[in-house]
Amino acid sequence: MGRIPPVIIIVTLLTAGIIAFSLVISGGLPQRQDRNISPLTRVEVRDYEGARLSSIADFRENSIRGPQYLSAETYRLEISGLVRNPRSLSYDEILTTFPQFEKKVTLFCVEGWDVTILWEGVRVKDLLADAGIAPGANTVIFHAADGYSTSLPLDYIEERDILLAHTMNRVRLPAERGFPLQLVAEDRWGYKWIKWVTRIQISDEPSYQGYWEQQGFSQSGDIRTSSFT
Repeated sequence: MGRIPPVIIIVTLLTAGIIAFSLVISGGLPQRQDRNISPLTRVEVRDYEGARLSSIADFRENSIRGPQYLSAETYRLEISGLVRNPRSLSYDEILTTFPQFEKKVTLFCVEGWDVTILWEGVRVKDLLADAGIAPGANTVIFHAADGYSTSLPLDYIEERDILLAHTMNRVRLPAERGFPLQLVAEDRWGYKWIKWVTRIQISDEPSYQGYWEQQGFSQSGDIRTSSFT
């Protein structure tokens, strides 16, 4: 077989390149088809700023009526009592309307166990400011979907930037852990960390007693003191 002249080879390559380019421009070559990609469930983080975090699975179930299963679509957080503008907030409004914060806080249970979690949520004081706190208010009462309740001083809520958490270890709260919202009552015993919060009531009654306080547990819930009065 004779040798193909270089000129013919060059012309052939140029022709092939022009044809390929024309096909791409005209849509003649197969295009990458768009695909619907479904996100997988987020995996919880276990380290934060060099510190080891507990796992969501490290909690013990000790609620008064077992886990509550609330719907994000129908959920409402009511803010009432001594406020100028009572509010009824949806789950989406809480996540999108208010500033979001995160911090690492340890929960200490009176049963003798503890967990350190990275919590993310909204500051209670931002929710209260939106509703407008009326004069004379000094106590914040939290109510849950299962009938549980507890209270904390308004000053504590505001000065400590206390969170209502919707996320733990960068994973949305499971129902067992209080979805949609759990109070992160830092430096207070676990019975102050109310889950499944559905209503925040602003009051001028610092002596209000919640579920466990009525059973003789400390009103303050301060971990530096005994959990009993």
